[in-house]
Amino acid sequence: MDERYSYRKPGHAALRNGRASICNTAYLITTTTQNREPLFLHFPTACAAARCFEDAALLRTSRMLAWVLLPDHVHWLLQLGETDNLCEVVSRLKSASSRHSNRTLNRTGSLWSKAFHDHALREEQDRQAVARYIVANPLRAGLVKRIGDYPFWNAIWL
Repeated sequence: MDERYSYRKPGHAALRNGRASICNTAYLITTTTQNREPLFLHFPTACAAARCFEDAALLRTSRMLAWVLLPDHVHWLLQLGETDNLCEVVSRLKSASSRHSNRTLNRTGSLWSKAFHDHALREEQDRQAVARYIVANPLRAGLVKRIGDYPFWNAIWL
């Protein structure tokens, strides 16, 4: 292997490089379904997953600021709580939504890909602007002409 490239971690390991959990920081998180399978085109499955995203028992001290569920991925704007670890919160959300979604699909196994992408928002970044960007995803994807026509999103600023 060429030593110039030895610092690069392939695949999912690269997403973990430099990941930190900073209390009270807002994170933009994206995770995809296994093999980008559009499982959430099935309305009951999308409903089952979406119910988990604002579940206080799963979030614990963290707070979901905004989210949108698309056919093969999800975006969360999450403010990490005082005692939470980012990986643990994401794991709880993925695990619960997997369990409930798999039940509606009468299937077992992994629903989400192992990895997720996160971006810590800087203090000066406008959280509401990021939330607007997140919830506008169905418009940009051509799923609807008006965001009000898309059922799988929410933001605390409503």
